[in-house]
Order: sequence, then C-alpha cells, then structure tokens
Amino acid sequence: MTHLWVRAEQRPNEERVGLTPEGAADLIGAGMKVTVEQSDQRAIPLDGYRSAGCDIAPSASWPDAPEDAIIFGLKELPDDGTPLPHRHIMFGHAFKGQHSGRALLQRFQAGGGTLFDLEYLVDEDGRRVAAFGYWAGYAGAAVTLKSWAAQQRGGICPAVGTYPGKDALLADLARDLDGLGLPSAIIIGALGRVGTGAADLCTAMGLAPTLWDQAETEGGGPFPEILSHDMFLNCIFARPGTPVFVPRSALDAARDLTVIGDVACDPDSDYNPVPVYDAATDWAAPARRVHDAPPMDVMAIDNLPSLLPVESSQDFAALLLPSLRGLGNLDGGVWGRARTTFDTAMKGLET
Repeated sequence: MTHLWVRAEQRPNEERVGLTPEGAADLIGAGMKVTVEQSDQRAIPLDGYRSAGCDIAPSASWPDAPEDAIIFGLKELPDDGTPLPHRHIMFGHAFKGQHSGRALLQRFQAGGGTLFDLEYLVDEDGRRVAAFGYWAGYAGAAVTLKSWAAQQRGGICPAVGTYPGKDALLADLARDLDGLGLPSAIIIGALGRVGTGAADLCTAMGLAPTLWDQAETEGGGPFPEILSHDMFLNCIFARPGTPVFVPRSALDAARDLTVIGDVACDPDSDYNPVPVYDAATDWAAPARRVHDAPPMDVMAIDNLPSLLPVESSQDFAALLLPSLRGLGNLDGGVWGRARTTFDTAMKGLET
C-alpha cells in the first residue's frame, strides 16, 4: 500500500499545505494510506484531515516514519545535515545551480533517499503539472507595491503577515497607497502564471503595467526601458541563458526605478537575472535597501504564496492531486521524469 506522509512545515510563516482534506479522502478512497502531522501553523485545520480518515502523527516526526513512506512537504527541511533515507516530495531548489542545493543532494546521497522536486514534476511536453506561480505573482506584486509606498513616505517596507483572503490583502494595500499616486511598473514574464498573478494584482490596484515576455527580452539586453519605470517585477524562471535585467551598474545609473520585486527569487543561482542583491528577504524585513542615492529597494521573499495560504493551498492541491493518485508507479510518468532529473543531479555530485 502506498503511504503518503504529509509533514508539518517547520519554516516560520509557512502555513500552506499541498494536500487538502478533500484530496486526502480521495487518495484514501483509492486505497492509499495518508498520515498528516499535527501543525500549529497550517492554514487548513487538522480536524478535516482526521474526518477524511487520515492517521495523525506528531509534528516533525517524519524522520521516524516507516521506511516505505513518501514524505510530502513544500518548503525546505531543517538544515541539520542528517542523511535522508526516505523518498521526499518538496521544493528542493537543488537543480538550478543553487549553492545550497549541493548540500541537500549530499544528504540524499548519504541516506539513500530520493528527491521528487515539485518544481520538476512535468507532463510529456515539459510543462509543470502544479505550481503556486499565480499566487506568488499576486502576493509578490502586493508586497513590492507596499515597498514602493513605504519608500515614498521615507521608510522601508514593514513586516508582513498572512491574510485570510485576497480581499483583505487588497484592502490593506489600499490603505498603504492612500494619498499617494501610483507608480509605473513593468512585469517581465507577463505571459506565465507568475506574471499573470502580478498583472492581476496591479490591475486590481489601478496600475497599467508594461507587460514583457520572451519576445521583448530575447535580444539579451541591455534593457534601459526597465530603468524608466518606478517598479520592476521579475517573474522569469531562471535558467541557463536568462539575460541580466538589472545589472549592478544600474544602481549608479540615471534611473526612475527604485523598487524591484524579484518574485522568482533566485539570489544564489548562477543564473540570477537581478544580481543587485545576494540573499532573500523575509516576512520580518520584506525589502532590503541595496543603494541609497537614488534609493533601490529589493523585495525577494521566497515563500510569497503563503501570504494567502488558504487560496494558494487549495489551488495547488487541486492541480497536484491527479499526480498524487499515481504515486503507486514512481518509475513512470510524472514521477519517473522527476526521478530522472534527480538521478542526473546525483551523478553530477561525482564529477
């Protein structure tokens, strides 16, 4: 019997989950065993999982789960260096040249486990089967706009927290913008899920952003048009060949641009298209000032969808559920392709 173990997220401010109680009931009805860890921060209450027939385990007990259990979470594991013997489903951030990714792969190597990276679950045409992208773009644009508003008032963006829904987020943002004009904004990656979410947030707040995608950036730059906007939202999936959109030399250049929202957030990737900063920001300090005169603030939170944890969890879980139904065959389809990506990365450790 396939055993899916849904772990509690151990990262602060991470309230999302990749399986809803309705999805758990679906899997159990198909003959799967589902264990859900207790969590004091998950946005979806535990009672629903219990009613669906899930087994309930203590928070963070996944290291002691049965060897055949498939451990399912979203964000990173505790960085304690311990070997990883289980099969894990999560966002590992280990296959795009991230400098921290090698250490994670070495833990799998030491324990004999496997990483099925959620970012690399793709169909036959290479399209991702499930993503939080829309809500990352939506929330990322909101926090970037909050950063711009704070900058206009002579400060820097204060701490942010979760919202019960997007209407509450929009109302809060309207209060931030009260009495101010609206910035000009440019979105790169506007045709993707992330860019669509960012554009929808901007439109909801009365902005008319410039929308760029591959056609506008395939020349490789430089891109002076970006510097002529007040706000830039990077929604591009970084990969080899991704051009640099805002080089470090732009900080001292004549520019209108004063706020960057790096929604893609790959500061430690070799392919970072916004190399004016080198570390993600967080909920306590959403924006970092990387230049003073003229100012440049960068928003680069790497778990943005968790600002809207219920909506983003429900959408993602619905997209992923058909693939979870196929966990009984990890050698084919979506899971086989993800395993091949992992195996290729593991061979790279040996070179």
